[in-house]
Amino acid sequence: MSAHESMEQADQAKEASSENRKIALLIAIIALCLALSETLGKGAQTESISKNVEASNLWAFFQAKSIRRTTVQTAAEQGKLSLGAAGDDAAKAAVQKQIDDWQKTAARYRSEPDTGEGTEQLSERAKHAEEERDLATAKYHHFELASAAFQIGIVLASATIITGIVALAWISGLLTLAGIAITALGILMPHLLHLP
Repeated sequence: MSAHESMEQADQAKEASSENRKIALLIAIIALCLALSETLGKGAQTESISKNVEASNLWAFFQAKSIRRTTVQTAAEQGKLSLGAAGDDAAKAAVQKQIDDWQKTAARYRSEPDTGEGTEQLSERAKHAEEERDLATAKYHHFELASAAFQIGIVLASATIITGIVALAWISGLLTLAGIAITALGILMPHLLHLP
C-alpha cells in the first residue's frame, strides 16, 4: 500500500469518525428529549390516576349524602302523615318540631357551602376532579406518542452508524422534531388532538 492510499484511508476513517460523532450527539439529544417526555408522561399518568380516585371518592360521598337526605325526607313525610293522628297540641308540636329538624337536615345535606360537603358542592367538586383527570390523561397520551417518536428516532440514528445510510439520520431528526412538537402540544394544548 502506498503512502497516498494510506493517507486516503486515514482521511476516510477520520471523516467516518466525525460523522459517527455527529450521529452520537444526535442520539444523545434524542435520549434527553425521551427522558423529558417519559418524565412528563409519568407525572401526567400519576395525576390522572390521582384525580380519578378523587372523583370516585367524591361521587361515593355524594351518593351517601343523597341516601341520607332521602332517608330524612322520607322520615319528614312520614311525620307529616302522623301529625294528623297526634292527639293533643303538645304531641303535635313535638312531631312538628321533629319534622322541621328533619327538613333542615335534608336541606343541609343538599347544600353546605361552609364545608363544601352538600350534594350540590360534592357534585361540582367531583366534576372538577373529572375535568382535571381528563386533562392529565390527554397530556399523558401526547407524552407517550412523543416518547415513541423519540425511541424510533434513536433506533434509526443508531442504524445510520451501522449502515452508513444518511437518510436514516434525517428521518431520525424529523421524528425528533415531531416528538418535540407533540410534547409541546401535550404541555400547552393537550385537547387540540384527540388521541386514544
